[in-house]
Amino acid sequence: MAVMAKKGKKEVPALSTSSLPDIIFMLLFFFMAATTMRETDPLVTVAMPEAHEITELDKKNLVNVWMGKPLSAKGQEGDALMIQLNDQTGDVADIQNFVAASAVTKKMDVQSLTVNLRVDEGATVGKLTAVKQELRKADALSISYAARAVENN
Repeated sequence: MAVMAKKGKKEVPALSTSSLPDIIFMLLFFFMAATTMRETDPLVTVAMPEAHEITELDKKNLVNVWMGKPLSAKGQEGDALMIQLNDQTGDVADIQNFVAASAVTKKMDVQSLTVNLRVDEGATVGKLTAVKQELRKADALSISYAARAVENN
């Protein structure tokens, strides 16, 4: 018995690329929905202190104030710690205006804002007390401290 061989080359069928744009757009929309953008660029580095009990805060009425070591060398004169208010560095005297402007931006009164202090663990108590006094003068009495979680052993 003879085996009949087909003459001619076997070709691989062409791959359909008609669904490729749909897949690309689905991936694009997924990454657009899943990605979060930073509201502010960090100008200071903060080594957060450790805490055993941490609760998540509502971000609608939250205002962040960072106190840490400057990333750039220009803030190294005098005090080793800088205060960051949104996208700019400031002084203790700028805190009242910052809290008032944040209340206007968020369309809330100052008493309903929660000021989240992100303070470096090497910060001095004197500078932290000065910041808290300015917050008291600005009538921002709700204060929280940011920390990193530590597991209980």
